[in-house]
Amino acid sequence: PLPRPPVAARPTPSGDAAPQAPVVPVPAALSAAEAQEAARWGRVDEDGTVYVREESGERVVGQYPGADQADALAFYVRRFADLHAKVLLLETRMATADLAVKEIESTLDHLTAELAEPAAVGDLDGLRRRLEALRGVAAERRAEADAQRAAAKQAAIESRTALVEAAEKIAGTDPERIQWRPAGEQLRALLDEWKDAQRHGPRIDRATEDALWKRFSHARSTFDRERRRFFAELEKHNSAAKSEKAALVAEAEALATSTDWGATSAAYRDLMARWKAAGRANRKDDDALWARFRAAQDQFFAARDASQKEIDAEFGANLQVKLALLEEAERLVPVRDLPAARAALRDIQERWEQAGKVPRNDVQRVEGRLRAVEQAVREAENAQWQRSNPETRARAEGALAQLQAAIAGLEADLAKAEAAGDTRKVADARAALDARRAWLEQVERAAADSR
Repeated sequence: PLPRPPVAARPTPSGDAAPQAPVVPVPAALSAAEAQEAARWGRVDEDGTVYVREESGERVVGQYPGADQADALAFYVRRFADLHAKVLLLETRMATADLAVKEIESTLDHLTAELAEPAAVGDLDGLRRRLEALRGVAAERRAEADAQRAAAKQAAIESRTALVEAAEKIAGTDPERIQWRPAGEQLRALLDEWKDAQRHGPRIDRATEDALWKRFSHARSTFDRERRRFFAELEKHNSAAKSEKAALVAEAEALATSTDWGATSAAYRDLMARWKAAGRANRKDDDALWARFRAAQDQFFAARDASQKEIDAEFGANLQVKLALLEEAERLVPVRDLPAARAALRDIQERWEQAGKVPRNDVQRVEGRLRAVEQAVREAENAQWQRSNPETRARAEGALAQLQAAIAGLEADLAKAEAAGDTRKVADARAALDARRAWLEQVERAAADSR
């Protein structure tokens, strides 16, 4: 705003004329033409009373005695210029600066009060209309700001709701499947987001915020309660597993020096199965107990392997003997002379038993080769028995007698047919006779084999 001009001296109470008012330059807010136009809205009567015209009528704005009319009007025009400058400044700031709605409304209220009945000469109604237009702009900005605040509030509610739902999802996860440490860190991060939204985000109504916070707090309390319960149960389970595994370690260590290789190996397999079924203790205890269990197990199996190596070295010579016996036995196959093969196999079996044990890794291989020879001899015995079976021989001889009788009958039929000259019967008799003779040959061969 332009500086207010000095007020001209008024007449003294005695009626003496006041000093003449100084000449004031045209305000920068009004050009000379604008100042001349503003002066047209006022008049000065003979006693120095100054009037201004408004839509509601003419109004006295003050007195400026002892000066000509032009100076009196100029003084009140300068006051109008002050008001005009303020309105122009507000218009410019609203057009070029991002003013807060509250600041605009406060300035509008102040200028409205100043323009109510100002002691100024000029187009006051025009200024009021410009001010009212600014008030309309301010109302639009207020509505826009309110809409933005409402949108920001809704976005803030949705954002807070998303935080609550994320916390509730974490709290509702199955305690047997949840990863407690990462889940706890996620909840702490959600809480930090909530606090940051409270400090720096848009404000939401108290009732909504309280309701959301109640859900968020309940989710955190549920998570903490389930976590405490889970770890209490886990500690209980770990203690039980620790006690059970400590007992298994004691058993394993007691067996570590055993030389009963077979039974102790089975015992260690049973201990391992029980170890797996016992579950886990806490990592530190479980690792320490497992180290002791494994050390006892390794001690036993190392001693067993060392003993087995000694035995294998001792049995190496026996292996060579049995390999030579196998070569001798395998020459019996295929079996051509069954009695000789049986006798030779019995001798080989006796020497096999006398040879003693072989290294453990070779047992299955050499035993398998000997069993193959034994199986071949048994199959030869079975084949011979089938051929010499009395029942088989009796069936063959009975069939032989039946075929011989059938052949004699067919020969008689053939002779009759030839004598009668019946060629059809002769052909039938010969075909039947040839078939029976072929069967007879086969049966005679089977009977010879059985004998």
